[in-house]
Amino acid sequence: MSGHTIDVSKTAGGIPVVVENIPDTQSVAYMIGVATGSRDETEGIYGLSHLLEHTVFRETKTMDSYQMAKEIEGAGGELNAFTGREMTAFYGITIKETADVARRIVGDIVANPLINEKSTELEKKIVLQELSMIKSEPDRYIHDLFSMVLWKGHELEQDEGGDEKLVEKMTFEDLRAYYNEKYRIPNLSVYAVGADMEETVAWAEKTLDGMSGGKRNVRTEPPMPKGKYEFVANDSDHYQVAMGFQAYGSSHPDRAAVSMLSAVLGSGTSSRLFQDVREKKALVYSIFTSVSQNSDASSLATYMSCTKENVVEAMETTSKVIGKFLSEGLEKGELDRAKRLVKGANVRAMESTDNRLYRLGVNHMLNGSTETLEQRLDRIDAVTEDDVMRVAEDILVSDRMNTVVLGKNSRKFKNYDSTKLAF
Repeated sequence: MSGHTIDVSKTAGGIPVVVENIPDTQSVAYMIGVATGSRDETEGIYGLSHLLEHTVFRETKTMDSYQMAKEIEGAGGELNAFTGREMTAFYGITIKETADVARRIVGDIVANPLINEKSTELEKKIVLQELSMIKSEPDRYIHDLFSMVLWKGHELEQDEGGDEKLVEKMTFEDLRAYYNEKYRIPNLSVYAVGADMEETVAWAEKTLDGMSGGKRNVRTEPPMPKGKYEFVANDSDHYQVAMGFQAYGSSHPDRAAVSMLSAVLGSGTSSRLFQDVREKKALVYSIFTSVSQNSDASSLATYMSCTKENVVEAMETTSKVIGKFLSEGLEKGELDRAKRLVKGANVRAMESTDNRLYRLGVNHMLNGSTETLEQRLDRIDAVTEDDVMRVAEDILVSDRMNTVVLGKNSRKFKNYDSTKLAF
């Protein structure tokens, strides 16, 4: 990985430009990030950020979506975008010889979208299908439900897709007003992987520096949530369960220790939860623990899928595993195995240009980080057993645990006494 550097500059208009250099790469990637997402939406417009992200792809002042598709694919590349709770981003990846195509189209999408009635109504149909699809995929939907329960009453509970009934009523005027307010400096940032800094800055200045006059969203840090239990009925015979806690924001010094805690509990087939809940008792088909990161808070949660007869025992076994970990601590060699597992996942992910671009953009947008892979690996190596147990005792508090069960309607799960999950 030697020779990989991350350089930071600004356009004349003040837009941050962050470029990761990759020696000998044959691909190049460009992203424009906008510092607005679902947590910044107000009552009545939940889902507007996501619908706007879709709609700007439909047509710009110079091309329609079919022309974009022909040009980017003819350049050996792809276009895409995503909406998160705290940012929206548009990106293009091509081979190096056609980098100008990726820059031009991504810039055009952000700077020159038409956002007309026809495009809006077409994309509403697609977005509504997407929202329906997510609800019909329980293993995806459980993540949205858990966030809604954990952050209930706070802006972070608003999932990226939004409310179907509200999306249905949105007009192109709503989208245009939101675009004019949010898609402005100082909310814009530019990210590139495998690109030349001088060339990237020049492109950003020409394309985006005229988009001034905005202001950053004002956000409030979520309070520590109390423990809640919620059952959500759907038509699936297979049940999904989420059990988790609030953890630290993306710039917290203990974020690497939280990752190690998550790995020890539920990353990989050697983890405690996989072994105790799946291998020894065969209670679940799948089980894993992960961290979902926001700028000012995160969640550490365990997700599992199982049949109806195993739900209660799987939840109670999970609680026992957490309690045993808190009382007995780490086993010999356990932290070293977790470190190598997480480091391996990081190294493999960074062999992909689009993964590098995503991580570069999200990390910088959330906390201003320009951490290289080598620095990230060093931070993981620096975590001690005392660090892991300290954050475990701070985060894994039973009366702060939020639990969601998703599956076919059942009085048993509606009325379940969640105090049985205490540890």
